[in-house]
Amino acid sequence: MRPLAERMRPRGLDDMVGQGRLLAPGSALRRAIESGRLHSMVLWGPPGCGKTTLALLLAHYAEAEFVAISAVLSGLPQVRDVLAQAQARFEGGRRTVLFVDEVHRFNKTQQDAFLPHIERGTILFVGATTENPSFELNSALLSRCRVHVLEAVSPEDIEQALRRALDDRERGLGDRGIAIAPVLLRQIAIAADGDVRRALTLLEIAADLAAGEGGVVGEHTLQQVLADRTRRFDKGGDAFYDQISALHKSVRSSNPDAALYWLARMLDGGADPAYLARRLTRMAVEDIGLADPRALQMAIEAWQAHDRLGSPEGDLALAQLTLYLASTAKSNAGYVAWKRARADVEAYGTQPVPLHIRNAPTGLMKSLGYGKAYQYDHDVEGGVALGQTGFPDAMGEQVYYEPTTRGMEARLKEKLDALREARAQARGEGT
Repeated sequence: MRPLAERMRPRGLDDMVGQGRLLAPGSALRRAIESGRLHSMVLWGPPGCGKTTLALLLAHYAEAEFVAISAVLSGLPQVRDVLAQAQARFEGGRRTVLFVDEVHRFNKTQQDAFLPHIERGTILFVGATTENPSFELNSALLSRCRVHVLEAVSPEDIEQALRRALDDRERGLGDRGIAIAPVLLRQIAIAADGDVRRALTLLEIAADLAAGEGGVVGEHTLQQVLADRTRRFDKGGDAFYDQISALHKSVRSSNPDAALYWLARMLDGGADPAYLARRLTRMAVEDIGLADPRALQMAIEAWQAHDRLGSPEGDLALAQLTLYLASTAKSNAGYVAWKRARADVEAYGTQPVPLHIRNAPTGLMKSLGYGKAYQYDHDVEGGVALGQTGFPDAMGEQVYYEPTTRGMEARLKEKLDALREARAQARGEGT
């Protein structure tokens, strides 16, 4: 009565599909497992890539007791109880492989409870997580464990697991005479999205539906099984931040096709369109800037259009914005200039405003020199008073904004270069 995915769980390292880099013959981890000389570890990888199976195999090869707890369901009292049992087992000459699923959900106090037992060797700690351990696990636990990165299983490796399940008469579907075309088996492998457990579950559902159709899994049956499937996505985890990073960097590198793909991936996975609109607006400011000032206007308009239309109609507005941002001229000169100006604000402290550009609404202020010698630019030939500065006296003239030669900034650069040279000459600094 166990699910097919559970029945087909590998019994040895050679039965595992995927993870060839980590478990290849002769690899460090494989040699450690086969020799039984194991270390505490954290297994980091997506769902269905084999973290639980690997933990079970660790216990098998080490001839140790396997104990599993879930950070979602367990509290500190249960953790202490499990550790006390492991201590008693250790004193009796038997080690314990303690598998902690979703270990990133434990808080710091709960994670710290494992530390002395890992140090004494009471337990072989195996934590499983789908989140980046650097962010989710405390440094004390990480310092006592080795992190092993597992990868999503390829469609080819998943197909191998599916064929094995179809042929296995003891644990799989071999005694049911299920027939499925290779091309349809490939569809299941792709739909599983790197998750072996998911693939086997889909195959089992298809086999159950095919029972009334002579045991043949046809295209119509498979369409029912694969309907409304979702891709792997975590609105608050690594997959989320990796994908928004991919979207941003694709826009920055002027690759509209890649940018559109990542936007579609995130919307498909359930990302908040308002969040995506905000990030795209940030790209318009940070990466396009004054090379194309229209980009910011388009970003605001696309955001407003999505607010009014909603999904899926409004998604097209975000798609068109993404294409435009990725295709147009780029400049981060404004972004760099802003950072330089802020750095000088911190470095120079509270500098007084030069007297000539202070406001002088009263006679007293005028008598104190406020506004004295100020040149009204509109009354000066050329419209710019070249001889006066806008910076505090202690700073002198500074250059923060250096326009690029891309897009509309090329014209700004030409004008500003000429003005800066003229100001330098007016101050007697020109060449």
